[in-house]
Amino acid sequence: MAFEQAPAPVEPSRPAEPLEGDRRSSPLPGWPWWTAGAAILFALVLTAVGAVVVDLPAQALGVEVSGSHVPAGLTIADTFVQDLAFVVGSVYAAKLGGRVVRSWQFGLRRPGSGWRSAGWLIVLLLLVFILLNAVWAEFVHPEKEKLLNDLGTNEGTALLLLSAALTCVIAPMCEEFLFRGCIFTSLRAWGTLPAALVTGLIFGAVHATSAPAEDLLPLAALGFGLCLLYRYSGSLYPSMAAHSLNNSIAFSGLEHWGWQAPVLMVAALAGIALVVAGVKRVGLIAPEGRTLPPGGVGSSP
Repeated sequence: MAFEQAPAPVEPSRPAEPLEGDRRSSPLPGWPWWTAGAAILFALVLTAVGAVVVDLPAQALGVEVSGSHVPAGLTIADTFVQDLAFVVGSVYAAKLGGRVVRSWQFGLRRPGSGWRSAGWLIVLLLLVFILLNAVWAEFVHPEKEKLLNDLGTNEGTALLLLSAALTCVIAPMCEEFLFRGCIFTSLRAWGTLPAALVTGLIFGAVHATSAPAEDLLPLAALGFGLCLLYRYSGSLYPSMAAHSLNNSIAFSGLEHWGWQAPVLMVAALAGIALVVAGVKRVGLIAPEGRTLPPGGVGSSP
């Protein structure tokens, strides 16, 4: 999977303008709304195929797998494949019809509002979500998530570290790429709020297999907030950071950590930065151009 690095086309009716410092919201690449559905379909198909590719060799090597038991290591591998499927499915959907895909279209660019402003938006989103989640828990009393047990965090240091990396680094990046970078972006022709609402509901529903049913509505609310964060920061990176911090807080809470929690949060953000730097180095994230994308900056309502 590679993004072409040609500069974004300039709209004929308006002159080119600098992106840096001028953009205040995420631009629109002009994808039709059905790109969102295609991305979900491709991601599901690739996830199923990837699981077969991973599980069959494991079983052939003697790993015992049943409907009621999947070894933690295999669960981590399957989840990692699923996360990669989110990215590949999104790119493939965006390419339908022979369209050229560029990294900026998924929000892989510096915040147009500036990192300081984006940082405050991240803090505001997390505070609001933590408050709402606490109020929700007082009324609903959701069950404790069992995902970390499935990932084997209590079965050794290696599985604990792999689970933390998967939950707090890989999953936030790949999920944001699909849900905010592709699905929300494709639906924004409907308007920001309707697109954010639909994306949030899909985001919550996707977690039905890994989170208690009582947590799905708060997760949908978080998905809605992450859409607005992407929309008004002009970049997918703040959404990745907020998602990572939220997962780090949840991970630490489930593990009953104290001083380890801030260490995990910092390490997870550093991990995302390293992955982004590595992807840039191999050319999958193109250098940012200085021309307006189709539709101009912040053309969505």
